[in-house]
Amino acid sequence: MSRADHDFGDFVAARATSLLRVAYLACGDRAEAEDLLQSALERTYRNWERVRHDTVEAYVRRTIVNTAISRARRRAILRIVPARALPERPTRPADVDLRHVLMDALRGLPPRQRAVVVLRYWEDLTEAQTAEALGCAVGTVKSQASKALAKLRTALGETSVEGVIGNARI
Repeated sequence: MSRADHDFGDFVAARATSLLRVAYLACGDRAEAEDLLQSALERTYRNWERVRHDTVEAYVRRTIVNTAISRARRRAILRIVPARALPERPTRPADVDLRHVLMDALRGLPPRQRAVVVLRYWEDLTEAQTAEALGCAVGTVKSQASKALAKLRTALGETSVEGVIGNARI
């Protein structure tokens, strides 16, 4: 085994759980999250000699988010959904697990907004780090976060969505 293979293996062993959580939050499905992580790690391995080792995790996160967005776009293009009336939103019983409610609300966000929420609030990145991870401007991160939080407030009926997101364990 070469030194590069060993370094890559050490990175995966140390960060796989955290990266799987990012992938899960980016797509909302455990099996798809595993596929996303696998794809991101495959790309990272192929480019291991070119990736700066102090930014490997950011590189993998960005690859996960970009792949999730691409897959969501592909599905949206390929799927034709007949128009129908939306069902009435049922009231939530008090014993509903916050995790499930929050994941449903996250799934309702567009991929870019979901990525911003995941990176900013679950991964606790700064606006600048989130912008770098997504390859966009800091202003874009701010506007996407604002729109996403407004949608989450509506979906959750909460006034402090940031606190709910920060305290939820996924």
